[in-house]
Amino acid sequence: MKKIERKLHKFDATNEAVGRLATKIALILRGKNKPEFEPHIDAGDIVEVINVDKFKFTGKKVEQKKYYHYSGYPGGLKETKMQDLVEKNPSDILRRAVREMLPAVKFRKEMLKRLIIR
Repeated sequence: MKKIERKLHKFDATNEAVGRLATKIALILRGKNKPEFEPHIDAGDIVEVINVDKFKFTGKKVEQKKYYHYSGYPGGLKETKMQDLVEKNPSDILRRAVREMLPAVKFRKEMLKRLIIR
């Protein structure tokens, strides 16, 4: 079995749209940028992102977009506005976008561990 060689890719999030940057990151974390890509093997690279607090948002997303989380209990649907996340933890917006762009497989957590947000 061949050893997986992981490279470090650096991105600057200044004036970048969240979704556009998240698609590039998900592609690299998954390993689709390599010629030896196989969907059942986690051969992606490491991605480092800086300046996540300087994202560019288009339209009225900041005021209107909401994130939902369900606790599993009756009445347990939690709602968080994007405005609150921008102020409190802007890196969480990118992390959520990238997570949803990755396939729901066993090694999705391992792929997300290789996403470094500074």
